[in-house]
Amino acid sequence: MPELKASQLVTGVAKTKTKQFTVGATAVGVAFAALVAVATGPWDSSGQRKAEADRAVSQGSRGGADHGRTSPGAPSAAPSAPAVLAAPGASVPGPTEHALADVLDPLLKDAALGSRRTAAVVDAVTGKRLYGKSAGDALTPASTTKLATAVAALTAAGPDHRIATRTALEKDAKELVLIGGGDPTLTAREKNPYDAADLGTLADRTAASLKDRGTTEVTLSYDTSLYSGPSLHPIGVNDNLAQVSALMADEARTDDSNSGPVPRAADPAASAAQKFADLLHERGIRTKGAPSPSKASGQAEDLAKVESPPLSALVERMLTNSDNDIAEALARQTAIAADESHDFDGAGRAIKKQLKTLGLPLSGAHFSDGSGLDRTDKASAALLTGLLAEAADRGRPELRSLLTGLPVAGFTGTLAHRYADRADASGTGLVRAKTGTLTGVNTLAGSVVDADGRLLVFAFMTEGAPGPQSAQAVLDRLASSVANCGCR
Repeated sequence: MPELKASQLVTGVAKTKTKQFTVGATAVGVAFAALVAVATGPWDSSGQRKAEADRAVSQGSRGGADHGRTSPGAPSAAPSAPAVLAAPGASVPGPTEHALADVLDPLLKDAALGSRRTAAVVDAVTGKRLYGKSAGDALTPASTTKLATAVAALTAAGPDHRIATRTALEKDAKELVLIGGGDPTLTAREKNPYDAADLGTLADRTAASLKDRGTTEVTLSYDTSLYSGPSLHPIGVNDNLAQVSALMADEARTDDSNSGPVPRAADPAASAAQKFADLLHERGIRTKGAPSPSKASGQAEDLAKVESPPLSALVERMLTNSDNDIAEALARQTAIAADESHDFDGAGRAIKKQLKTLGLPLSGAHFSDGSGLDRTDKASAALLTGLLAEAADRGRPELRSLLTGLPVAGFTGTLAHRYADRADASGTGLVRAKTGTLTGVNTLAGSVVDADGRLLVFAFMTEGAPGPQSAQAVLDRLASSVANCGCR
């Protein structure tokens, strides 16, 4: 693997020889992220950098909390940041296998991890595995499945791919068809914090086009034919996931939330179409009766479209919030790009096909969905670290959003409220990782820059844990130990 430059990383780092978290360590970590943000691009869509900045300011940390934005009174970078920024390269020695084992072995034996536990730590610069315990065994990955989904979608469809929602007018000019492209983030809300495709904007453009044709009354139908197979996930109706449809608005949520469990509309497509009808009415276009399902004919004339943010932004949002709806949508986009059937089975095949082209270790791997809600999903710690190392490779810039989207310990997403205990708090701001939790299943996979400035990726997986909180605490401690380990 080619040497990884610091300017291509988005990860917290603290140059420290202790295993105790300090405000100073946090300041260095946040400052590093701030400088890297400038090098890697604009403010990310997940709000991740803003969350880090707010946390740093609230704790009185000195250093770069502005994260790439120039604003009056913004704090400057910590003095130590330039030296740290230059660190994650081949010139910095990595930890030794023996020293790393001395630190991790005792933690991995903790009974709180349950009956099965596997682990892997890999040097992202060389690709060498520095630590492994049954790393090739395939376990249930839970939501760390989303790492595989992200890599597959980014390589199959591309990071710049946008999902379009369209309207088309049938030849008789009496039937308007709302055509779903598979964008779960399409919004009908006035507030749009993620710069999502706007159903109101689509109504503006559609109404204007209809009026240009002298049409002010239509029959509205909606087309979800892009997807095939069952729309209901095998786990059944669940507040963590809407039915998987090519057409929905705001993930079919029945409240104003953007993430987390909430009841979903029974028919996401019908709900979105009715919202669109209401928006058309506000713009002077009458619709006859309730919207009904249909399929646009080959003679239908395209009127208007709106497009989602690029896939790279959707990947960030999916990983930070562990968004199941986006995950299933990205799995279907992978299937479309890979010419597989546009259903759960085809998406699973497409994900595995894409990962195979990258030469990743797929022994025992299986993907029944894109979100990790299905317990029949299987992946190994070797595969998870392989995915992360691939994203860290300077030759794979299309995968960079896999790193930028990872939740930050104590700051963002599914790690915002973890790393609060004294035993694992040393990882706060330094560990970036995707979580995975099902009953009896706990996983954590991500990246750190260790105390000597070496970029490492890790995966810890468990099954049969007696309690999720105790298992998560040990996983957090494992990651914190990697982050704060000189281990030479």
